[in-house]
Amino acid sequence: MNTKVELKRPKAPSRFKHYLTAIILLLLLWGSAIQTESSFSELFHGLPNMLDLLREMFPPKWSYFDNIFDAMLETIRMALVGTTLGAIVAIPVALLCASNLTKRGLIYYPARFILNLIRTIPDLLLAAIFVAIFGLGPLPGIFALTVFSVGLIAKLTYEALEAIDQGPIEAMTSVGANYVQVILYGVIPQIQAHFASYVLYTFEINVRAAAILGLVGAGGIGHYYEITLGFLEYDKTSMIIIFTLVIVLIIDYISSKLREKLL
Repeated sequence: MNTKVELKRPKAPSRFKHYLTAIILLLLLWGSAIQTESSFSELFHGLPNMLDLLREMFPPKWSYFDNIFDAMLETIRMALVGTTLGAIVAIPVALLCASNLTKRGLIYYPARFILNLIRTIPDLLLAAIFVAIFGLGPLPGIFALTVFSVGLIAKLTYEALEAIDQGPIEAMTSVGANYVQVILYGVIPQIQAHFASYVLYTFEINVRAAAILGLVGAGGIGHYYEITLGFLEYDKTSMIIIFTLVIVLIIDYISSKLREKLL
């Protein structure tokens, strides 16, 4: 006896959601443009000024390289020290924020709140606060980058901690392992590659951030940005931008290769 099975074709997805999403985005864009008093006409009228600025920036003043070399080294040192200190502090903070390792909500909820508070403060504001406390120089920049690094690394790390395999942890707990042993032998082997990747990623960001902290007196090459822009020496500013770009590209390349090996 032959039986025919009728296959029902699935209905094509409705495009109404896509149209509705597009309309909402356009309305938000239009409303934001009105509230910020921005328009394409202002952008069009400002284009000649932008072109004039670009013409003043080229050719770069290559001889200015000798003046900014030491400041760039200071910027890299600030980023390196700030990232290292931030990574060290971020380890216990991430452990306190991970709900699968810190079982009590009275601990990890306040820890997450403090972490979100740290991440809310911009790095330039942190640098300005530390400049007011410690004075001018690279030290305020290092502290600002340290706090910023804690917020970023701890956030990424505790989210990765909550996604680890619970099997090794439960097995170690069942045979009487204490909290420190569980962390050392059950958690760190699963998270160390990701943690190293987060630290390298944060170092890349800190190099870029440290390059402008000098605008508020926190040391580094940002001080030369302030000087050259203040005196309208745009050819020197162009040299600083190009030098910073080269350093960032080199660090980004090295960091990406190291992350590939770790992961």
